[in-house]
Amino acid sequence: MSNNLIAEIRAQLKTAPIQLKVFDLLSDHKWHCRKHEGKAVASDQYAGGGGIQGLQRGNKQRAGLVIETESKYCEVCGRKVKWDRWTGEIKSANSAANIPKSLVQRILQVYSYTDVIEQRKRAAHELVIDHRFPMERWGDNEPPHLISMSDIEIQKKFQLLKKDTSGNHNLLKSRSCERCINTGKRGTPFGIRFWYQAGEDWPSIHKRGAEAEDGCIGCGWYDFEAWRNALNLKLARSAKDC
Repeated sequence: MSNNLIAEIRAQLKTAPIQLKVFDLLSDHKWHCRKHEGKAVASDQYAGGGGIQGLQRGNKQRAGLVIETESKYCEVCGRKVKWDRWTGEIKSANSAANIPKSLVQRILQVYSYTDVIEQRKRAAHELVIDHRFPMERWGDNEPPHLISMSDIEIQKKFQLLKKDTSGNHNLLKSRSCERCINTGKRGTPFGIRFWYQAGEDWPSIHKRGAEAEDGCIGCGWYDFEAWRNALNLKLARSAKDC
């Protein structure tokens, strides 16, 4: 490992103090417990975009970091928890492009300010514009968003999830996608084991990149409305057969 690389990454993270703290913890290439070490460094932001995920994704100014995650027993915590380790390698960034304000307004209007899961109309600050295809699988930076996107293009690319004092569905999705990448087992929203296309196992030969999006189709986190409609149809057919 090059000390120059570590110094370079630290300099790039000066404007991201939480990510810098997480990087300083992981820069020794050793395994670190997410529960007692990570939370001490960055509280609830340790694993998310402000910490592990943000370091993995990188951005237009900084490459992503190759960070491994495993579940194993921690003597301090007294149970099996997640551990993280930076391998010392870097990879191409896969950060999200900023969504222009005018396009944000159009996306909110297309969905009538309604979150897809609870189907409740909400204030803009209680909604997250979610990319259906998770950033963790992009493999590259996202191209700029065109304000001329059609309603159909918006519906194909985005959905609205809630983020309020009672819960953050975008965070739940991110954790599920992270598990899917690490285990090859697709998501089960709220513990419901149903997929409207393919099954539990990741069905694509592609793990990252544009081709990998096909592997997300059928998972509720990818398209919750399609997932709910397919599940309701299956239940209706089952009731009719009884």
